[in-house]
Amino acid sequence: MSRKMAYNVKKNVSIKELDYTIHMLEGQVRLLQRLYFVRFLYKGMSVEDASDLIGITKTTGYHWLKKWNDKGQEQLMPSFKGGRHPKLNQLKKEELRIKIKELGLTKSRDVQRLIQENYGVEYSLWQVRRIVNSFEIPK
Repeated sequence: MSRKMAYNVKKNVSIKELDYTIHMLEGQVRLLQRLYFVRFLYKGMSVEDASDLIGITKTTGYHWLKKWNDKGQEQLMPSFKGGRHPKLNQLKKEELRIKIKELGLTKSRDVQRLIQENYGVEYSLWQVRRIVNSFEIPK
């Protein structure tokens, strides 16, 4: 049986900065994946085999091939359309963080009720936990 070694990690940047950098590079990784797919096709691989190697479905492979044939690399760029708007904007989340701290709320059900009463927004307990955990409130 082996023991797990604990290593100290110097925190050169905050976790938020690290998450931001990761988020910014994810689009480039997706483009790289798509370009590898096309390269495999150039080398004579079938769409099915190239898709399997990249880890995508055959349908996605054919979709990427069509995009490549229509407009080349420009069309393969991942497009992030912003997604759904949050139910609580950053200002309201900051207000919520302060209220949670002031009231000393520790239970997700209480925070859920606070959100519903003050902002008229319904969140599942799972989502409430995610929001509270994002605040990094010391216990």
